Amino acid sequence: MVTRLSLRSRWILNSRLPSISTEPLPVRAPGPAPALPPVEIATIHVFFKRNCSIGPKVSQLGVSCHAWNQRYFSTSQALVDSPALVEVPLAQTGEGIAECELLKWFVEEGDHVEEFQPLCEVQSDKATIEITSRFEGKVQQILCVPGDIVKVGETLLKILINEMESTSDDSEASSDLQLSELEPETSLNNQQYLGGVLATPSVRNLAKQFDININDIKGSGKDGRVLKEDVLNYTNSKGIGKELPFKSHECAVNVDPFQERKTEFTASTQQWSYEDKVLPLRGFQRSMVKSMTVAAKVPHFYFMEEVKCNALVELKATLQKENTDQDVKHTFLPFLIKSLSMALNKYPLMNSSFREESNEIILKGCHNIGVAMATPYGLVVPNIKKVQSHSIMEVTKELARLQQLAICNKLSTVDITGGTITLSNIGSIGGKFGSPILNLPEAAIIAIGKIQKLPRFSDDDIVYPAYVTNVTIGADHRIVDGATVARFCNEWKLLIEKPELLLLHMR
Repeated sequence: MVTRLSLRSRWILNSRLPSISTEPLPVRAPGPAPALPPVEIATIHVFFKRNCSIGPKVSQLGVSCHAWNQRYFSTSQALVDSPALVEVPLAQTGEGIAECELLKWFVEEGDHVEEFQPLCEVQSDKATIEITSRFEGKVQQILCVPGDIVKVGETLLKILINEMESTSDDSEASSDLQLSELEPETSLNNQQYLGGVLATPSVRNLAKQFDININDIKGSGKDGRVLKEDVLNYTNSKGIGKELPFKSHECAVNVDPFQERKTEFTASTQQWSYEDKVLPLRGFQRSMVKSMTVAAKVPHFYFMEEVKCNALVELKATLQKENTDQDVKHTFLPFLIKSLSMALNKYPLMNSSFREESNEIILKGCHNIGVAMATPYGLVVPNIKKVQSHSIMEVTKELARLQQLAICNKLSTVDITGGTITLSNIGSIGGKFGSPILNLPEAAIIAIGKIQKLPRFSDDDIVYPAYVTNVTIGADHRIVDGATVARFCNEWKLLIEKPELLLLHMR
């Protein structure tokens, strides 16, 4: 846009404005653009307002023509050689993220891409992110291959923008890119002309998938920015639907995600290879190394208890028998999560974190309960937000959503950040006991063993069969002591052994 506008302006100015010299514009060396005389500034401003497609935008923005001239005309000569070739860099995917691993490409060189179309998938220490296109055009060159570690700001690929778009729509796109550099007053007063509302490309793409006008949504972010939650809340209020179907490039539901590793292990044992192999740590595995190294320095202790689950087993069997929704599968974990939230209401210290800088304890207002999940891509701990305000059915559905996304390696940064306490269900694999390491900055982590049918004695010495599981609680000794953890565990144990008591606390 920058070069085309500059060259077109040169031709029109020479042919239509007698008050301005008809000499060709000289090629200027890099550096600050010289200021135009006041008369020429006013003349060009009026001229663009009448004769150029970007004129109304300049007028609406309220930016001086001199500032506009500095931002756009000063870079024209640098882009003359490739006016429609746009470099797509790796953007900042999260706070503290300096690099990502490129997992796969969704496009190839020569493909035509639409605006907001997924280009590739990258994985940071925290989440897997899809990089989408801000432009419509043709993929000219791909600079990275899957497996590469790409630094933030490094170019991923180059896109040749369509001729029509480069002459008309690029002016709006460039204005949007430069919005953050403008004065705050300018940005606020003219955000309606720069796309209607403030929103990131991913949020606009989400609204586009729901086929809704993003300008109809009231943003709750800074300066009225529309967030992902705003779009979802708007769709729920309109009854459009809560979920979108998985895209074709996402993993299939019936595919065994661990099949690849099984095949690799079988092949390696059959070949009897005795050579050492180096396996680089990527993604979640690299994140786990960092977090576990820090957690090992924190003084923590363990508390173990046995919990009888007879009533819980009967309740689960009844609910599953009466279940009419084939998409819902009742398990023990949602009951454990909801009862845990009830116990946290009575013992808020277990739902806290320690701030070393100021020697303070932060009591978390939300019960964002994380669930450790083993995936082909490493250990990941997504969390269910605000469990205290959800029903058991809502917890069941949210847990199923997170499990599916974890298997497909599609968890977002929001899904895996903000946790306040963690559950590790080692019993689903077959373990009876565990000594989990803290998931900092959380104050506690709980390991749950498998439920076994074992003989137990009643108070009158009668042997009876009991469904039993073992619970191990690891806690930050800087925040809580053994007595607090024991009382908390007794409260949680009571709610598990007598799930009907949950009804007394439901809202």
